[in-house]
Amino acid sequence: MTNGFSGNAQAMSLVAFSAIATITLLLCVMTGPDRDDLDEFYTGYGSLSPMRNGLAIAGDYISAASVLGTGGVIALCGYDGVVLALSTALSLMLLMFLLAEPLRNAGRFTMGDALARRMPGRAVRITACAVTIAALLPLMLVQLAGTGQLLAFILGFSGDSLKTGCIIGLGALMISYAAIGGMKGTALIQILKIVMLLGSGAVVAVLVLRRFDWDPGALFHAAASRSGVGTAFLRSGVEFAGSPNPRLDMISSELTVVIGGACLPHVTMRMYTASSARQVRRSMSWAVSMVVLFVLIMTVVGFGATALIGRAAIAQADPRGNTAYLLGSRAAFGPEVSTAETFLFTTITTAIFLTLLASVAGMILACANSLAHDVFAARVREMSARREMGLARVSALAVGVPAILLATLVQHSSLQPLVTLSFCLGASAIAPALVYSLFWRRYTRAGLLCTLIGGSLAVLLLMPGTNLVSGSPVSAFPDADFNWFPFTTTGLVTIPLGFLFGWLGTVLSGRRASEEQRHQYEAVEGWILAGAVRRGG
Repeated sequence: MTNGFSGNAQAMSLVAFSAIATITLLLCVMTGPDRDDLDEFYTGYGSLSPMRNGLAIAGDYISAASVLGTGGVIALCGYDGVVLALSTALSLMLLMFLLAEPLRNAGRFTMGDALARRMPGRAVRITACAVTIAALLPLMLVQLAGTGQLLAFILGFSGDSLKTGCIIGLGALMISYAAIGGMKGTALIQILKIVMLLGSGAVVAVLVLRRFDWDPGALFHAAASRSGVGTAFLRSGVEFAGSPNPRLDMISSELTVVIGGACLPHVTMRMYTASSARQVRRSMSWAVSMVVLFVLIMTVVGFGATALIGRAAIAQADPRGNTAYLLGSRAAFGPEVSTAETFLFTTITTAIFLTLLASVAGMILACANSLAHDVFAARVREMSARREMGLARVSALAVGVPAILLATLVQHSSLQPLVTLSFCLGASAIAPALVYSLFWRRYTRAGLLCTLIGGSLAVLLLMPGTNLVSGSPVSAFPDADFNWFPFTTTGLVTIPLGFLFGWLGTVLSGRRASEEQRHQYEAVEGWILAGAVRRGG
């Protein structure tokens, strides 16, 4: 595999990967809970300062799929990629202004806690756990499968057995992070990741701008001239040019990212780590600032990759452009790479490697917490803290092992449908359930179950018909064509359906059930909206 990276850079990257894996595992052991205390394991006692908690939220939100995928879309599609990147920032702002404080006030450890605050019952908790796993498992597969591909690209090997070995080894490491470190340990890794990622990315962005005499306009025009589509690269329409309804397709994709991205459970669980409403506001301010900085960096590096090496070379290396960030970083150094620049490139590859580790660790932790707390602990009236923490650690293994096995099976397929599936489930099932549960007084248990189950089923039924699954050379099944759904994502249809299912389920519950829920909501309204009291689980 030819990647343009010197043997010296590859050797340094391998040493750095090994070092960072060892250091982060030791940090997890040192900062993990040393007592059988659920608050310490699930929330770290809310001991993180607003800045550190904000960095951890941004770290959870910016996954490896965001770094590699967003950079690729910007490099290949120009303006459309920038809009996608801005949508990720807008999504986190939506969480900050609409859901962050009510979520922190209503929940304790998991999304199931927040939903069951008004509507207690095992059915609600089990369904919340099932949707949590369904939404995060595809993203875990993307990160794990991408690990093997990324290491193969950087280190220059192409054997399938080596890629599979990377997936298994790193998957085991990520399970250890979640099981040993708990919330505080994984938060520390997220903070380290976001500092390295943004720090190294900012330096690369400066190097790119220096190549164009600090003139962003010159950068954009150079990228357009080497994009193969001319000035269309700087306008909307390149990404969805082959769609029968390009404008609606773009709206559907952006709507899915904005509504679904910040509602995914591994992001919302960070709301419960804030010790007060004021802290969650300040934490979210830091998180949004970090994501905006990330968007600026990705825009400069993505356009720089196209301007310096050309869109055709990026597409040849990876049709989805997932290597554009690395190629752009390498091209920013010029033909002759000094020792300092080799060290910087090693820092960049290590930051991406750490992003892969931290992202999956956070997702495994969210799934394991939900499985232990919402499914197993809910069966027993009084379960000891020691037993529940043991179940959470076993749950990390129960979630992580199947994810590793599935990742080895999908590593040679297009992974974009899995990313889209997670965002669609977040937007179509989780977001309507949270909005209704936190703000609609008459929302009933039947309505909640209809939202979660109906929204999820709608996505799962429509997703196979998109062009991400079949009907195009870069789809998951390029040799098949059962592409009947007119949009790339299902959001334009399934998001309204998710809200509609919740409304129908509530209406069909009857006036009596709605009145009962209204009285129940009024009893906890002060806690949810104003944080008057922080109730226990």
